[in-house]
Amino acid sequence: MVESGVRRLFVFGLGYVGLAFALALKTAGWKVAGTCRSQARKLALLELGLEPFVFDGESGESEIRRRLVSSNAILSAVPPGDAGDPVLIRYGMDIRNTSNSCWLGYLSTTGVYGDWGGGEVDETARLRATSDRGIRRIAAENSWFELAGKSGLQSHVFRLAGIYGPGRNVLDKIRAGTAQRISKPGHVFSRIHVADIVSVLHASILQPRTGAVYNVCDNEPCSQDQVVAYGCEILGETLPPLVRFEDIAGDMSAMARSFWFDRRRVSNRLIRDELKVDLQFPTYREGLQSLVSETTGVTT
Repeated sequence: MVESGVRRLFVFGLGYVGLAFALALKTAGWKVAGTCRSQARKLALLELGLEPFVFDGESGESEIRRRLVSSNAILSAVPPGDAGDPVLIRYGMDIRNTSNSCWLGYLSTTGVYGDWGGGEVDETARLRATSDRGIRRIAAENSWFELAGKSGLQSHVFRLAGIYGPGRNVLDKIRAGTAQRISKPGHVFSRIHVADIVSVLHASILQPRTGAVYNVCDNEPCSQDQVVAYGCEILGETLPPLVRFEDIAGDMSAMARSFWFDRRRVSNRLIRDELKVDLQFPTYREGLQSLVSETTGVTT
C-alpha cells in the first residue's frame, strides 16, 4: 500500500537523467529510491539523500520489490539488452502489483524512427529503425505498453534526442582541444538539455495520459558543426578545422558512426501543446550559454 500523503518515486537507473529527475522530485518533497550498478555508486547516492539499491541488470537487492509496490511513480532509464528489457524481465510482475494510479515512464530514444531522409517526424510516424539497438528499443517500448495494458497502469514513453547538460556537453571537448567540426551536408541532429527532460517528466506525472508517447527535444534541429562553432564563439576559442564525415567515419566507433546514418527532423510540438512545457533551453544556444560557467556535480 502507498502511505497516505507521501509521494514515492522509484527510478531504475540513477544515472545522468535518472539522477537529475530523482533530485528534482526530492526537492519537491518526494521520497525517492532507485537503482545503481555498484556499491561505490550506492554510497555516493546515499550522500545525496536518496535511497539507492544495487541492480546490475540480472540480480538486485530484495528490498527493491517492496519499494516498487509502494511507489506512486516509476521511471526506467535502463536500456534493453539482447534478451529484452532487464527491468521487466526481473521486476515486471512486481510493477504490475503497484497501484492502478501509479505513473510509469520509460526513457527511449528518437533513434526508433530510423531514416526519414531529413523529413520531419512526430509521435505518429512509423518506426523505421534498422539497427539492432533501435529494434531493441522498439521492442522495449512495446513491452512497457503491454505490461500497462494487462495491469491498468498509466504507461508513458519518452523518446529522447541527444542529451546534454552539466558535465556532458561540447564545451568540455572544446576546452580540452578534442572537439571536431564535422560536415555532412543535409544532416541535422536534435538535442535536449537534461533540465528540460526533467520538466517534461514532471509535467507528465501531473497530467498522465495512458499510452502516451512524447518526443523530447528542443525547438531547433541543427548540424553538429553549428553547435561546435557556437561553443567556440562563446568560449573565445579557435574554431577547429571543418572535416568531412566520410574522411573520418572510419576512425569512429561503430556506435558513434551509427548516429550519422539516419536523417530526420524531430518535432516536439506535443510536449509544448499537450503538456504545456515551456522549454528552459529552447535551442542549443541558450543551453550552451547556461553551461559556460557551471560546475559539474555527481554524474555517471
